[in-house]
Amino acid sequence: MADKKPGIDQALIRDLANILKDTDLTEIEVEQDDLRIRVSRNGTPVAMPMAAMPSYQLPAAVAAAPAPNAAPVAAQGHNAKNAVTAPMVGTAYLAPAPGARPFIEVGATVKEGQTILIIEAMKTMNQIPAPRSGKVTEILVQDAAPVEYGEPLIVIE
Repeated sequence: MADKKPGIDQALIRDLANILKDTDLTEIEVEQDDLRIRVSRNGTPVAMPMAAMPSYQLPAAVAAAPAPNAAPVAAQGHNAKNAVTAPMVGTAYLAPAPGARPFIEVGATVKEGQTILIIEAMKTMNQIPAPRSGKVTEILVQDAAPVEYGEPLIVIE
């Protein structure tokens, strides 16, 4: 019995790309049977069998790397120099678990390397470390909020 590989429907990918263009969205994802297709303006289209997803994890350095054509979003109205920006697209969580105490609070002092939040991307929880020591003066993202690459998340003075 030969394994049948599902073909990638290029017309579907084109349609999804047109939807991105027409609606000014940055990303769209669809599932059909055992295939998931994700199209993003900031990266490349991804298609992989659903069964392969749980065991598929990128090394941390690759997962956090920006897309080649992605431009960071400027911290508007905030001190961009002191803003910690999102290293990837995903969902930001301010606590390690629902109902748990947040990693940080405004006014707290953090040390370089300390986990300040988690970004879930492709069903993988990525701990985001503080890039420097200092005092948290602003938290610019809400818990369980979607974030874009380069979006300012926290200000550390």
